[in-house]
Amino acid sequence: MAYWLLKTEPSVYSYADLEQAGTDYWDGVRNNLAQKYMKQMQPGDLVLIYHTGSEKQAVGVAEVVRGAYPDPTDPTGRWVAVDVKARLRLPRPVTLVEIKADPAFKDWELVRNARLSAMPVPEPLWERIMRMAGLGTV
Repeated sequence: MAYWLLKTEPSVYSYADLEQAGTDYWDGVRNNLAQKYMKQMQPGDLVLIYHTGSEKQAVGVAEVVRGAYPDPTDPTGRWVAVDVKARLRLPRPVTLVEIKADPAFKDWELVRNARLSAMPVPEPLWERIMRMAGLGTV
């Protein structure tokens, strides 16, 4: 199992929207590196859902239920989407400010490449975020 982070603008699609849908496709990612990561996502992998914009915080955990397939919103057939299922809302969101303040995260792509909308989360950082959110390992 691998761990990932997916970013979303909550005014467009929030974790609450995913909770309401239960399972939904994650589409619209148009960055080559983010697409490379999405192509590596496998069913059973866990995903940290991160709200961008004014929130800038991790808010929930989802599970990949279908690996990469052609993005239904892309008429060119170049990009992929994945299907994710809501698993749990974090008891306490973890903000970007908190993450940047912790030296353990200094080399993570969320800190180094703020524009990237999909990225891996190394297991030690995943566990650290879960603890910061008030959970053990998910």
